[in-house]
Amino acid sequence: MENLPDEKRLRTTSFVVHATRGVIRGQSTRRKAMLLLLALALLLLIAGFTFLQPALNPQEHPWRVILFWIVCIWLTFTAMLLALFDLLVLRLEARRVERALREKLEAARSTSKD
Repeated sequence: MENLPDEKRLRTTSFVVHATRGVIRGQSTRRKAMLLLLALALLLLIAGFTFLQPALNPQEHPWRVILFWIVCIWLTFTAMLLALFDLLVLRLEARRVERALREKLEAARSTSKD
């Protein structure tokens, strides 16, 4: 197998970085990503307990079970991290809006006194 040229790797890395920035910056995109990740984790969980149960027998296929649960946990953990980030962004925006309102109120008070 031949190695990928450095330029191809750089383009792939650049794409991943820009896609991640897009998901993190946009509130609606971030929330859609959280919903998609949780829905996918739930779908995998339901599938694992129903029609994938024979393929996920821990005595016969322990590595499949381990990989399956790692994927489920990774999807859930990623959604939780996005939710935590969303919470922090909302708190930051609320502080900015509160500060702006205080400044407007102080400006209004100072102009009404004059």
